[in-house]
Amino acid sequence: MKRIIECVPNFSEGRDMEVIRQITDAITAAADVSLLDVDPGEATNRTVVTFAGSPEAVVEAAFAGVKRAAELIDMRKHKGAHPRMGATDVLPLVPVSGVTLEQCAAMARELAERISRELAVPTYCYEAAAFTEERKNLAVCRQGEYEGLAKRFGTADAPDFGGEQWTERAAQTGATAVGARDFLIAVNYNLNTTSTRRANAIAFDVREKGRPVREGNPIVGKIVTDSNGEPVMRPGTLKGTKAIGWYIEEYGIAQVSMNITDIATTPLHIAFDEVCRAADARGVRVTGTEIVGLVPKRTLIEAGKYFLRKQHRSVGIAEEEIIRIAVKSMGLDELKPFKAEEKVVEYMLENRSAKRLVDMTCKEFALETASESPAPGGGSISAYMGALGAALGAMVANLSSHKAGWDEQWEYFSDYAERGQQLLSELLALVDEDTEAFNRIMAVFAMPKGTPEEKAARSAALQEATLYATQVPLKTMKASLRVFEIVEAMAASGNPNSVSDAGVGALAARSAVLGAQLNVRINAAGLKDRAVADSLTAEAAQIAQQAVELEQRVLDIVNEKIG
Repeated sequence: MKRIIECVPNFSEGRDMEVIRQITDAITAAADVSLLDVDPGEATNRTVVTFAGSPEAVVEAAFAGVKRAAELIDMRKHKGAHPRMGATDVLPLVPVSGVTLEQCAAMARELAERISRELAVPTYCYEAAAFTEERKNLAVCRQGEYEGLAKRFGTADAPDFGGEQWTERAAQTGATAVGARDFLIAVNYNLNTTSTRRANAIAFDVREKGRPVREGNPIVGKIVTDSNGEPVMRPGTLKGTKAIGWYIEEYGIAQVSMNITDIATTPLHIAFDEVCRAADARGVRVTGTEIVGLVPKRTLIEAGKYFLRKQHRSVGIAEEEIIRIAVKSMGLDELKPFKAEEKVVEYMLENRSAKRLVDMTCKEFALETASESPAPGGGSISAYMGALGAALGAMVANLSSHKAGWDEQWEYFSDYAERGQQLLSELLALVDEDTEAFNRIMAVFAMPKGTPEEKAARSAALQEATLYATQVPLKTMKASLRVFEIVEAMAASGNPNSVSDAGVGALAARSAVLGAQLNVRINAAGLKDRAVADSLTAEAAQIAQQAVELEQRVLDIVNEKIG
């Protein structure tokens, strides 16, 4: 899984477009990140910027944005409607895929310390990155805003980094809150009513905060208070959510508008089902769902699988089909077409990158292979054969899961189909990775070699690229070997009408393993470290032998069943 995080800094400038442009230019120039959104607000005098990429790139780009904002924004002159305390007011890191919230928190603390040390901008750490329980709440860090910041220096309320003494630099830049939080999903649930009161009632039923407890009449009765005079609240059913009801004149309907702040505790699909239940209890129906902004891919994948399992259907189907099930199940396309390529963070990043081999049609891929270009070559073709073997295993599992009379076995076959889809994705990624490995070697040959130093650097780079070009097909061999477990199980217990497909899957997997082995051997021959080369080729030989044996075992089952 590709490692991706998102960063959503809020800069205290929403009116001067040239200043905003210079800040976003600094972000994109610093590292390979994708700028997903720039949202300036004139009344708030604040701009929310969203960008994403690898953790290392995002952290570097975030640092560059803070640096440029500190050069361009003078907080002594800032006025705006939104609470703020710094030129870069808040800077959250958000895990999208392949990275945990805890890892983002560690990165946030390191970034906060670096901003203070290198830029002399004082920093607080908040939410998951906070050093104390109180500072998990951004409002605690930002208490008193910029105007109250100076008196906090040198006290227990001082910033976590750089809070020893109020300086002219601090007066200009203010302080920045650097944190880590989970992905926040903003979502509206469409209702078949125009009543804001009923929408609010549903929102209060489900939101974590709930509603005030009242004496007597639950709507107009006196609110019960505690010993401090604060309202006593009856919590709602969904942890990590905030919600209100409102009427949208544009659509002519009421909605429950919700922010899901903890998608690990309350995933989107669970929130949807619970809002449906609460609405139904009040005689109202949820007719659809509107996602505001972006979502991580896993949100829709989890939702699609959830609804498939409720139907006792296999979840080992194509990613696009799983997302389609999620869209239809929650009515994400009720108000307007739902375009995953414009709403899913990972897809937006893919759309901004170069076209991959696996994005070609079958015909385009074959013609590109047949051209005079040396790539894609045997390594990419081997990975693709392995992907086809995994695809056939998944296909037999899906056909078996849906076979009439086999309903009690749907989950058994669904598990195999899901494993097949995972292997399919892994091997498709290796199609392009093998070509990338070849391209790295070609890039080395373009390096200068006029001086002894240049020759040494070129030689070292060539060895590094050759090692990588040897390791990639070995990864293809290992992944393709795992295909046999799926196709053997499907040959033995799957739909008997598809047993030949399982056999072809085994043939494809064996070819993938042996083809990739040839690439391991030819690339290992270029390694100067013979101990490493021998180790890699020996491992490849062992995998190849296993593949030949496993292929024969599957074919024996297939031939016996065909008769």
